[in-house]
Amino acid sequence: MQKRAKVKLVLEDGSIFHGFSFGAEKSAAGEVVFNTGMVGYPESMTDPSYKGQILVLTYPLIGNYGVPKDEKEDGLLKYFESDKIQAQALIVSDYSKEHNHWNASRSLSDWMKEFDVPGIYGIDTRELTKKLREKGTMLGKVVYDDNDIELEDPNKRNLVSEVSIKEPITYNKEGDKRIVLVDCGAKNNIIRSLVKRNCCVIRVPWDYDFHSLEFDGVLVSNGPGDPKMCKETINNIKRCIEKDIPTFGICLGNQLLALAAGADTYKLKYGHRSQNQPCVEVGTKKCYITSQNHGFAADTKTLPDEWEPWFVNLNDDTNEGIRHKTKPFFSIQFHPEHFPGPVDTNFLFDKFIGVIR
Repeated sequence: MQKRAKVKLVLEDGSIFHGFSFGAEKSAAGEVVFNTGMVGYPESMTDPSYKGQILVLTYPLIGNYGVPKDEKEDGLLKYFESDKIQAQALIVSDYSKEHNHWNASRSLSDWMKEFDVPGIYGIDTRELTKKLREKGTMLGKVVYDDNDIELEDPNKRNLVSEVSIKEPITYNKEGDKRIVLVDCGAKNNIIRSLVKRNCCVIRVPWDYDFHSLEFDGVLVSNGPGDPKMCKETINNIKRCIEKDIPTFGICLGNQLLALAAGADTYKLKYGHRSQNQPCVEVGTKKCYITSQNHGFAADTKTLPDEWEPWFVNLNDDTNEGIRHKTKPFFSIQFHPEHFPGPVDTNFLFDKFIGVIR
């Protein structure tokens, strides 16, 4: 019988969780966060918003449906949200060594080895999640075979610059509307959602001066880390506001639009990461179940008078969207493109396209 390699998770408060290794046999450090979704680990792990983070999955059984094939559609991987695993490491309660799914091409462990990402199974993820909820998100490290490393705070780096593309890319060049997608760590399904609506998508780096291009509207994407690191993006959004250019923000894009408008942002205690976050539209009784992945939020108390909150999280009353009262600028903190998650708010892409002349 093959001996199981031991590995441990060490938190900044000194807590140690012992488990067994799968994926890459190495140590890794980052910010430890939890996701309460029941499915969707291939999409979540490839979401650039997880850059620098050690991802804890609270659903107990992980790996049972393997990992999808590397098929491409419109120049993008069809079943993933970027071209690689973005999370630093994966923490699960029980790893399923055997997988079975019609679209699986390899096991979760083999896929993680391919991208040099370590994992731990066999620890009490409920105890770990309770600790993170009570004390807040903490730095941590996965230590494999006593190969110790230092703790590292990824939020001190400009993570957006690490995940954004380096040169512009255009999708669906003959599309009706020309949309600049400011790539702060954009998920592939944002691009798919626009192409599906016959938009030409001009994907540009986070700090790119796109105002010299010909376009009809701007979408500011999701992404990792502290929004205040993205000064160039904020300045470009300010110019959109000055020129009355229709502008739509998603996730990090919500925080960046808030900063460009003159408001402030702050770090949440443990963030929102799941596919079951309830958000109500302000002034209505409409509640949507949303997919989310973020650790910062906009402070609506600091919004200028011409702006207003648009959506609110029903779990903790934090901001889930803002909009200008009279002009075509609005943003949301959740993910209307889902993948994984419910499709309740997919209509917001249509709303954005509808305000473009």
